Amino acid sequence: MFSRFLLLAAFLLIGSAASLRGADAPFSVTSPDGQIVVSLEPLDGRWTYRLQFRGRQLIDSSPVGYVDSCGTAYPSADWQAATPVVSSRDTVWYPVWGKRAVVPDCYRQLELPLSDAATGSRLSLVLRVYNDGFAFRYRNVCLPDRPLKESTRFGFSGDYVAWFYNGERHNIGPERLTASDGERLPVMTVDCDTCFLAVHEADLEWGEPLRLYSRAGECAFSVLSEPRRLKAGCQSAWRVVMCARQIGTLVDSHLLELLNSAPQGDFSWVKPGVALWDWRINGARWEDFTYTMSYPSWKRMADFAAREGFTQLVLDANWYGAEFAESSDPVKGGQAADVRRLIAYAHDRGVGIWLYLNDVGGSNYPIEETLAQYERWGATGVKYGFMAGTPEQKNEKTRRITELCARHHLMIDFHDYPVHPYGQMRTWPNAVTREYCKAQLDGHDIFYPSTFVTSVFVNMLAGPLDMNNGMFDLRQGPTTRADNNQEVPSTVVAEAARCLITFSGVTILPDIPEYYERHPALLRFLSAQRQPWQESRTLSGSIGEYIVMMRQSRDKIYLMGAATNEEARTLDVSLDFLPEGKFQAEITEDAPDSHYLHNREKAVTSLVEVSRASKLRLHLAPGGGACVLIRSAE
Repeated sequence: MFSRFLLLAAFLLIGSAASLRGADAPFSVTSPDGQIVVSLEPLDGRWTYRLQFRGRQLIDSSPVGYVDSCGTAYPSADWQAATPVVSSRDTVWYPVWGKRAVVPDCYRQLELPLSDAATGSRLSLVLRVYNDGFAFRYRNVCLPDRPLKESTRFGFSGDYVAWFYNGERHNIGPERLTASDGERLPVMTVDCDTCFLAVHEADLEWGEPLRLYSRAGECAFSVLSEPRRLKAGCQSAWRVVMCARQIGTLVDSHLLELLNSAPQGDFSWVKPGVALWDWRINGARWEDFTYTMSYPSWKRMADFAAREGFTQLVLDANWYGAEFAESSDPVKGGQAADVRRLIAYAHDRGVGIWLYLNDVGGSNYPIEETLAQYERWGATGVKYGFMAGTPEQKNEKTRRITELCARHHLMIDFHDYPVHPYGQMRTWPNAVTREYCKAQLDGHDIFYPSTFVTSVFVNMLAGPLDMNNGMFDLRQGPTTRADNNQEVPSTVVAEAARCLITFSGVTILPDIPEYYERHPALLRFLSAQRQPWQESRTLSGSIGEYIVMMRQSRDKIYLMGAATNEEARTLDVSLDFLPEGKFQAEITEDAPDSHYLHNREKAVTSLVEVSRASKLRLHLAPGGGACVLIRSAE
């Protein structure tokens, strides 16, 4: 059956390609489900592409390739098109960890070799179409040795509304395409009235990460990034457009990972899960104990993690000396001896220890020797902070450090203005998260409930995020903590829900154990988040307004998290994702008088019997949320 499908797909692709060899007919590739059609054709002196989704043209003819300072296009319409190479795939991918245990890997692909006999220039345009989007890249590139810019454009067919990543600030949007003026950063999420698109890149092997540019009054965005070098035989990153009827399909997509290569070697040692964190505990007081970033507090945190089944404890900056001091030795400095004691202590209790490494220490001391030493100590991960350099240099360094960490069995979290994710968690499953967002505990000036329910539909499309949700001490006014001691604009129920909603290979909890223990139902909800996830599904949502997420744990427990913006909301949620049988749902909601600016820590919990035919009505306070833990009643 599989071989018959391949033959049929190849026949259809070859037929459309052959019809195009003459004259003006386009090469077209259709998604396996028939909903996406992407066409390639020479037009106005250049090779162009266009997109139809569900019968609507959403991207008009837009150029591909490169251009020099004289305006010469590579490829131009005069280049010779050789016989296309067509292929297709219909199989599954079993990730080490991710949003689900089994991922369909189904696409149709056309590779079109193009060349110019007069100059010897050539490149192949590879077009791959999935059911949830398409991507194209340039392979076997051999172009003149002169400055070239990428000429790829995304020319939208209407003045749609878009949102954009905006560094460690609240995202840009909603913004009409014609109102965009200047540089914009991906992910670019676009509301096309009856469907959604998202623009990003995948498998960035070299060069500058993707940047976009638009002029006011236009509906087109150009690739602003410059390739800097185009070595003979190189291939570009994939330019990706995700497509979906519902915005939740974009959130649940695996398109970026599938466009990266499969992992090489054994990554069974990668253990995703929930982690505690020592940065925000510093200075917190509980009865007669004051938490500090030191061994007594670390030991106390490790004991709590072991009791609750949390798999990791993250030690942040300054454990080996001042993080920005060139004299701070990341192996011998500061509390290195205590850290080694802690790693052994925690290991005996099933808890792994992550070690912070600042780029100063990572650059001034031999990085491979440092990581090898962390492996010998028994550390399980590295949080790498404040990487310096140009975006291109940071990408190269990120790839190198990720590979070195894999070699030494270390998971990695890139923090503080990292390079955007582009699906590399498939090739390197140890790349479990990064701060491609504004971590909420550092962002009281810009992080509000609407920031969260925008970020999950923009930033999180790029990959796993380290957002530091889960603060349970939400008292009004400054607290005793030494760092960022302002209150978080959220409710305690929303904080727990955000931990589930935010996709990450390590969910980092920022508070002290006692504040979690004050909310037993929410602590049960956090403790039940046992990865790797068997299934994830965005049940409903609207960008900037709300989201409802379901994830199934490895223990066959179903978890639902809902979060809203600054408005109160009542949501009716179907449980049709459940299998047949009887279940018990523990529902924790905001109290009737809760609000993200006051009464933040008030919650109510109820137990109900449910089945896959049930619907739950969830009440969310302004800036609040809801948490549902569902277990089999049988």
